[in-house]
Amino acid sequence: MNPFACFTISGTAFAYCTAQPTGVCMKYIIAVIKPHKLDPVREALTALGVSGMTVTEVKGFGRQKGQTEIYRGAEYETNMVPKVKIEIACASDQAPAVIEAIQHAAETGAIGDGKIFEFELAGALRIRTGDTNETAL
Repeated sequence: MNPFACFTISGTAFAYCTAQPTGVCMKYIIAVIKPHKLDPVREALTALGVSGMTVTEVKGFGRQKGQTEIYRGAEYETNMVPKVKIEIACASDQAPAVIEAIQHAAETGAIGDGKIFEFELAGALRIRTGDTNETAL
């Protein structure tokens, strides 16, 4: 049985998960954190049994609005702050623990700790074996 239902609004198709939390549905979690918090987050996720993640060095700004840097004695205002983006695909029932682990491991209590986003994941495919959905994770 397909765990997804579809509908259309103004010509745009949408799909949503209809399975129970322990069903076939998966989550895609994106976290943007301070770079020095990557190792603690990775260790916390490994302890949970997360088998993989994608990490990208990114720049951006939020309420921080950038930072001031000193280079060769001159002060420069930068409007982009270096961050690390972590992307994780996991089973729906594992998502709350993953989010909590990231939050606790990345928290410093200072402005700019980051954000965590959670999305429904419609499917996954392991290219090498052809495994799909949770088996592919």
